[in-house]
Amino acid sequence: MKPKALFNWSSGKDSALALYQTLQENRYEVAVLLTSINQEFQRISMHGVSVSLLEKQAESLGIPLIKMELPKEPSMEEYRQMMSKTMTDVQAQGITHSIFGDIFLEDLRKYREDQLKAVGVEAVFPLWKRNTSQLIQEFLALGFKTIVTCVNGSYLDKSFAGRIIDQKFIDDLPENVDPCGENGEFHTFTFDGPIFKKPVQFEIGETVKKTYPKPKNSAEEEDGEYIFWFSDLI
Repeated sequence: MKPKALFNWSSGKDSALALYQTLQENRYEVAVLLTSINQEFQRISMHGVSVSLLEKQAESLGIPLIKMELPKEPSMEEYRQMMSKTMTDVQAQGITHSIFGDIFLEDLRKYREDQLKAVGVEAVFPLWKRNTSQLIQEFLALGFKTIVTCVNGSYLDKSFAGRIIDQKFIDDLPENVDPCGENGEFHTFTFDGPIFKKPVQFEIGETVKKTYPKPKNSAEEEDGEYIFWFSDLI
């Protein structure tokens, strides 16, 4: 009997490649997908993808989906409590492992491992420490197709939002941008590839600008804001 696992599904390319690798290795039974949702807007946290498209993804993947609905700006404690409850609930289904598409963010990995250890679940990272330039080439060579849904304005301008990732997109990235966007430079929605039964159909809507206040580390710091460009998928 293979251990039963929950897969943390963001809807983007790293999740898709990590899920592909997990299914190929066949060490775990992927019993369910888990995605964090902004409760107010009914969109995937950070990626900005609508719940309806997420549900179409899960249907095409053929894996049950759990949506963890979060308040608009959850505190770390609120997030921890909701995640703890979710993991306790899925453990009742026999799930012992939780799989992530993270690549090299050490602090994030430690946070995930610590939180899961507290509830007796083991974290798994199939893509950990892989070269991101090689990963994106592997992703494309496997036949995956993904579109950029959100870009961080500190790294990329509006023109990158709504683009399909191909070799031209990779070549156009500034040198300080990770080719997989692992530092939060951009987020994606994967709509086709070897793990999908059929492509997820969508249309590209307008690109909108959203700003978020920067947290202050000291009273002397000036007010500032983060700028993001979201390409709406319909």
